[in-house]
Amino acid sequence: MSHPLHDIALGTRVVVRYLIEGGDRATDALGYLTERTDTHLTVEITTGPVVIPISDIVAGKPIPPPAQRRHRGDPEVR
Repeated sequence: MSHPLHDIALGTRVVVRYLIEGGDRATDALGYLTERTDTHLTVEITTGPVVIPISDIVAGKPIPPPAQRRHRGDPEVR
């Protein structure tokens, strides 16, 4: 069975929408794709890995890296 992230390289930053609570609701995981099998994906988010069954994936896509933070005292920020 194919899913939206089937051909995305491991290590890519992604957002994945997937079903929770028995399919009644959906949520998103935003992080790095670290594992993909025939049955699940693993996305490393800020709080740790999230294992997502492929059958629960509603949508997904690669996203750009996060913007670099700048310090308040940074002279380039004006």
